[in-house]
Amino acid sequence: MLHPIAPHTCFELWRALGQSDIDHARWPEADADALVEDEKLVVVQVNGKVRGKITVAADATQEAVEAAGQADDNVARHLDGKTIRKVIYVPGKLLNIVAN
Repeated sequence: MLHPIAPHTCFELWRALGQSDIDHARWPEADADALVEDEKLVVVQVNGKVRGKITVAADATQEAVEAAGQADDNVARHLDGKTIRKVIYVPGKLLNIVAN
């Protein structure tokens, strides 16, 4: 991929790898299986302030994400003694717990 920018250097590197013709080399192809995410990083906020980050399965339900978020030590500390008024969940990205 660097050949159009630095052809002479790439030619020498290609030869060092034991290849012969860099001008007709194929472009790399993306592996579709490697692009699939199994897990998502969800930011957990309490009253709009970031209090933790959790990793959940990509297909986790809102209830599972809420339970994992409330189980986080720092989040639990900020929820201690407060009543949860509202939970806002953006799938795969954000869990915001409004409590007072």
